[in-house]
Amino acid sequence: MYAVIKSGGKQYRVEEGEQLAVELLGAAGEVELAPVLVVDGDRVLATPLELEAARVSARVVDEARGPKVTGFTYKPKTNNRKRWGHRQRYSLIEITGISAGGAPRKAPAEKAAPAKKAPAAKKAPATKKSATKRPAKKA
Repeated sequence: MYAVIKSGGKQYRVEEGEQLAVELLGAAGEVELAPVLVVDGDRVLATPLELEAARVSARVVDEARGPKVTGFTYKPKTNNRKRWGHRQRYSLIEITGISAGGAPRKAPAEKAAPAKKAPAAKKAPATKKSATKRPAKKA
């Protein structure tokens, strides 16, 4: 069984017990992730209605930093130089469980529709006082 999850604008294919680095989650402990796709043998859950009850649970193991990215901008003849660097922070998570959720949850019962109001009388469209067009100016 595997699932495809979405985190930080990226999608990852995960299996139970797998560790991966995702964008910084900020929460420590257990995290619930909504899957985009769940494959359980020959059964594939892909529509929003089928995935409503599906869940992927994960545990935040650690926070890490990615490789340093350095940059340099330079404009000739103006003494304009700038060096910069960046290290992205990641959360290391371990997938603890993938649940297909069995049968999807039923939609909540429809509430009684509120009494309809009588339709309001339509107003006539507002007219402009100066409806005459002025001649175009010559250049």
